[in-house]
Amino acid sequence: MPQNVVNISDEVADALARNHPVVALESTIITHGMAYPHNLETALGVEQVIRDAGATPATIAIVDGVPGVGVSGQALERLAAAGQKSAKASRRDIAALMVLGKSAGTTVATTMQIAALAKISVFATGGIGGVHRGGEHSFDISADLMELAHTPVAVVCAGAKSILDIGKTLEVLETHGVPVIGYGTDRFPAFFTPDSGHMVDYRFDSPEEIAALIIAQARLGMTNGILIGNPVPEDDAQDAEKIEAIISKGIEAAASAGVTGKQFTPFMLETIAEMSGGDSLRTNIALIRNNALVAARIAGALCRARG
Repeated sequence: MPQNVVNISDEVADALARNHPVVALESTIITHGMAYPHNLETALGVEQVIRDAGATPATIAIVDGVPGVGVSGQALERLAAAGQKSAKASRRDIAALMVLGKSAGTTVATTMQIAALAKISVFATGGIGGVHRGGEHSFDISADLMELAHTPVAVVCAGAKSILDIGKTLEVLETHGVPVIGYGTDRFPAFFTPDSGHMVDYRFDSPEEIAALIIAQARLGMTNGILIGNPVPEDDAQDAEKIEAIISKGIEAAASAGVTGKQFTPFMLETIAEMSGGDSLRTNIALIRNNALVAARIAGALCRARG
């Protein structure tokens, strides 16, 4: 890997060199998912969940034009304090942001891209992007799906965000050969709720099985990712009908305000949090912590299998 393209922290580099489990974390949840200081508190809390499970967290972000793996300390605090003043970096943005020397939170797509450069195989996020409702007319489809099609990183998530058309999202993943796995479930989760009404391709009930799947794909020379749907715990889930009603109102509000593109998801998450009286934010925090725990266990099983 060319020098200075990616800045890997000493902690993460040491863990990778020792075959110690590492879990990548995205940073748009910090810059565009929550307000300060809740974003910083959540980021540090999620990192601690991974540490407590015996793995090393590797928060990924772009800091002053340099993609960083294991961003921490003052750099992480500065990113959190800047919030939405920072850019939101997907695959198309990363090279330009490097040239301009800008800082940015990384989406699922860009986090996968940088994690793969750093040789990190497991990544925990909240929910992936996908096909937006009405996407058959707008063609608004997240770059996350294309990244999953050709970047060999296993992504642990609570499904696709509920604001999306989950059925069409799964169809696009199928078209691009991305296996959709249910962790302890036959149903694909819907972010705020455990069941989207759609089936997964395969169900696995242990980290060891998923680690074996990652290894099998690598031995086959496959370069696509793996999507692992990990349902939000029942005690933290939202009522399906209630949250759908709120989402519908939020979509109407976005349309009235002319919010589209990369600003749509942050607008919707903020609007849903307001309309739910903060309940959706509590669910969001609970599910990302749960995903981090499962990802750490998978990363641990993967290291044991490789070792």
